[in-house]
Amino acid sequence: MADASQGKLIEFKGASLAVMTAYVRETDAVRLADAMHMMMGGMPDFFAGEPVVLDFSQLASTPDWVDWTAITSLLRRYQVQPIGVRHLPEHLHEGARRANLALLGKEGMGAERPIATPQPAPAPQPEPVAAPAPVPEAPPPAETQPASSGVAPTLIVERPLRSGQQIYAKGGDLVLLAGMSPGSEIIADGSIHVYGPLRGRALAGARGDTSARIFSTNFGPELVSIAGVYRTFERGIPPNVAGRAAQVRLIGSGNQHTLEIIPLQNDY
Repeated sequence: MADASQGKLIEFKGASLAVMTAYVRETDAVRLADAMHMMMGGMPDFFAGEPVVLDFSQLASTPDWVDWTAITSLLRRYQVQPIGVRHLPEHLHEGARRANLALLGKEGMGAERPIATPQPAPAPQPEPVAAPAPVPEAPPPAETQPASSGVAPTLIVERPLRSGQQIYAKGGDLVLLAGMSPGSEIIADGSIHVYGPLRGRALAGARGDTSARIFSTNFGPELVSIAGVYRTFERGIPPNVAGRAAQVRLIGSGNQHTLEIIPLQNDY
């Protein structure tokens, strides 16, 4: 007799994945190579195989042709795995398809899509009867904060993050109460608050929120990013913020944003 567990050899379910977005403002592979070398400090294994969606909404000028082989090879050199493109001009779609890149909509990989499944016919409804008085529901535990209408959720994590672990706060802020180890990663669509050592990678404004910030009471990360603008610290943390309370924010306007890291004035 066949095992019942083999009834479904493949099953599809909707999911929401944490995928980085790379805002590509230049399609010349040589200039991109110089920019990535300066950004990553020549570290070939920095991203460790992470998937990325290439967003072309901020192109300075629209090219007639893109050397997809050169661009994808450059990204893979830093162990970034390009999986799709969005906001790409229509005349460049065919080249992207030939490079095995998916053409994504405005939401990229961020939105869930329900999978349609056959539904059984509704059972006959019984005659209506008087319903008992409603019993008030118990409030949720203090450590959870479900989203209410018009208010972005906040994810609160009370345990420390170890090397290799990742936390993603979709749609809101992330609060980490116990710090994190080198090699771990935290991602939030909003701001990030770390009440303890910040030792891994912190990526705020993951969906392009330039007003997001990163706060830490003990600053010492490997990488910080806000809305796709990165900074690494292979040459060390700036002395004025190393091991101290600090914040990271974007300054500038339009497409000309830079990261600013400043100490928090909370020392008494």
